[in-house]
Amino acid sequence: MLGGCLTGGIYVRKYIISFFLIFFIITNSIFYTFGTEENNTNKNAVNLEVDAKSAVIMETITGKILFQKNQDEMLAPASVTKIMTLLLIYEAVAQKKISWDDLVTVSEHASSMGGSQIFLEPNEKQKVSELTKSIAIASANDAAVAMAEFIGGSEDGFVDMMNRRAKELGMNNTVFKNACGLDTDGHLMSAKDIAIMSRELIHNYPDVKKYTTTWQDTITHSTRKGDTEFGLTNTNKLIKWYNGATGLKTGSTGNAMYCLSGTAERNGMELIAVVMAAPDPKVRFKEVMKMLDYGFANYMVVKGNEQNSKVGDIPVYKGKENTVCGIVKDEIKIVVPKGSSTKIEAKPELLSGIMAPFPAGEKVGEVVYFYEGKEVGKSDVVTEKNVEKAGLNDILKRLAIMWFS
Repeated sequence: MLGGCLTGGIYVRKYIISFFLIFFIITNSIFYTFGTEENNTNKNAVNLEVDAKSAVIMETITGKILFQKNQDEMLAPASVTKIMTLLLIYEAVAQKKISWDDLVTVSEHASSMGGSQIFLEPNEKQKVSELTKSIAIASANDAAVAMAEFIGGSEDGFVDMMNRRAKELGMNNTVFKNACGLDTDGHLMSAKDIAIMSRELIHNYPDVKKYTTTWQDTITHSTRKGDTEFGLTNTNKLIKWYNGATGLKTGSTGNAMYCLSGTAERNGMELIAVVMAAPDPKVRFKEVMKMLDYGFANYMVVKGNEQNSKVGDIPVYKGKENTVCGIVKDEIKIVVPKGSSTKIEAKPELLSGIMAPFPAGEKVGEVVYFYEGKEVGKSDVVTEKNVEKAGLNDILKRLAIMWFS
C-alpha cells in the first residue's frame, strides 16, 4: 500500500509540475505576443527620437500631422516668428494694400534692431520686395520691423494683426509680442502653431520659395553716403544639405535656443518639419532632416480625380446647347502610410439639370471621395463652359432638326 501511495504521489507531483510548466510557457507566449503587437503598433513613433523640446511633422496639402513631440508646448520661437511677418506681407500684396514696388522709409526704431540685420539706416528707403527678400533669406530683424511699421502703422499695430491672424488660423498656443522674434517676455509659440502658419504661407503663396531657396543674393543701400551693396546669405542650410528642400525659416536666441521650420518636397508630397529648443545649430538641421526622411519614407499622397477632369454631362434647359460638361474644380489629396491601398472611390452627385444662361464655373454638383469606406473629402463639380440662353432662331433650328430627323 505504501509503495502504491508513493507511486501515486510521484505521479501527482509530476502532473502538478507539468501543469505549471505549461501554464508558464503559455502565459509568457501570450505576454510576448501582446508586447510584440504593441511595439508594431507604435513602431514608427518609437523609432523616431528628436533631440529638441518639441517637434512636429505636417503634410502641407492636408495639414495632417505625421509625428509630434510636445506639439502644444509654448516656447520662445526666435526668428521663426518671421514666418507670420512674411505671411502678412504676402497677404497685404494679394489684397492690393501694398505693392512690391512701394518704397518703405526706415524708422529710427526699425534701424535700432539688434541680432540678424542688414544694417538699415534711419530714413533709408527700400522697396517692399527688397525688404521681404532680406527677411526671407537673411532673417533681417530691421527689415521685418520696417515692414511691420509700413503695414500696421507701428510695430504694435502689426503685432495686433499677427495675433488676430493667429487666432483665425487656430494657432491656440501663440502669443506674439514683436514682429521679428527677439527675446521678449510672453512671446511664445508651439511647434504645431509654427507648422500651421508655415503651411498657410507656402500653400497659398508658393512664390515665397524663390527667396527661401536662394542661397546668396544682394541688396543695395542708398543713403546720403551713396550706394553700397550688401550681401545676403541664407540662414537655412537645409537648402544646401537636403534634397528637395524648399525653405523655410531658422531662429535662435538665448531663450529659444535653436529652432527651425524646414520644408521639402519629393514625389508630389511636401512636408513641414519643425523643431524648437534644439541644443545647438547643427542638431536642429540634423533633426529636421531626420524628420523629413521619416515622413518621406513612411507616408505617401493618394489623389482623387484630377482638377478639370470630366465627371459627366448635365442637361441644359432653354440653352443654346442641350448639355454641359461637369468638371472637377479641385483635386483631392490624402496622406496614408506607405503600403496602404492607393484607391479612392469617387461618387459624383450631380444636378438633374441647369437653366441657361450660366457662366463657366457654375456649381452643378459634388464628387464625394471615400477611402476604405470612410468619407475623406469633397470637390465641387462646375460647368466646363458658359452656355447662353437659346433665342428664337435656336429654337426653330432645333425643332427643324427634330422634325426632319
